[in-house]
Amino acid sequence: MSTDTIDPSVQPPVGPDTTAERIPDKQLSKWTLYTRRFMRNKPAVGGIVIFVVLALCSIIVPIFSPYTVTDMDFLNLSTGPSAEHWFGTNASGNDTFTQTFVGLQRSLMIAVVVSVGVTAISAIVGTAAAYFGGRVERVTLVIIHFFMVVPTFLILALVSNDSGGDWRVISIALIFTGWFFPARVIWTMALSLREREYVDAARYMGVRGMRIVMRHLLPNIGSLLVINFTLGVVAAVMTETGLSFIGMGVKIPDVSLGSLIGEGAASVTSAPWLFYFPAAALTLLTVSMALMADGLRDALDPTSAAGGRA
Repeated sequence: MSTDTIDPSVQPPVGPDTTAERIPDKQLSKWTLYTRRFMRNKPAVGGIVIFVVLALCSIIVPIFSPYTVTDMDFLNLSTGPSAEHWFGTNASGNDTFTQTFVGLQRSLMIAVVVSVGVTAISAIVGTAAAYFGGRVERVTLVIIHFFMVVPTFLILALVSNDSGGDWRVISIALIFTGWFFPARVIWTMALSLREREYVDAARYMGVRGMRIVMRHLLPNIGSLLVINFTLGVVAAVMTETGLSFIGMGVKIPDVSLGSLIGEGAASVTSAPWLFYFPAAALTLLTVSMALMADGLRDALDPTSAAGGRA
């Protein structure tokens, strides 16, 4: 009876399925997953494209336009769109094309400054009140609830009317009257975070309270803050537009979309281009920001199926 001997120097072929160890797939970062989910949302991508185009035009057009917002063409008073004036002129001979994009730039500046200020103040106040609790929480909530019932429009009207149309004063007033409700929402969300294990561990290690708020609580509500910032831009644009429309916002020689729309509304039948072009810019801006906010909400929400699977 013969037995076959196996030469130990001869190794059997190793196929792809017989590999002893498999190389683990590369783990994607959190922000890569968010970006993929956002890019699968076509309306959100369209919104960010529109917003980028508007932002670039608001920067480029005032630089390269042959006219300024105060230049007057006395040979073209209240004329319609033409090769010389693409969006026409107003009764003073000002170029509406330049005014529209300068107004868009001013409205964007106000909206971004206000949204950053409101998001920062509401995030710090809301999370600090939730973390410290006790008297700090009670006093903070009393202040928030008091200002939530105060008619903020009256405060804005008084401050804006006395500011002489200075957009910086208007921005400060919008920040002051806009942080209460977001702070209340953030406080509610932060209540569930202050009892987490990592917060208790940081507290037992002697980490100071505000450092825990800044390093542990705020990063864990980052998705909410991003959405609040995006929606805050829309809210600030609409509020500033309303104030300027009724003559309590940005005033000449400065312009904004609200002031241009208010001026154009008075002559919408005789010179409709003075109203429709600034109104179209405002509509595109608000729609694009709303689409971006919806896309960010779906991308940052792990339970949403709108962004598809990563």
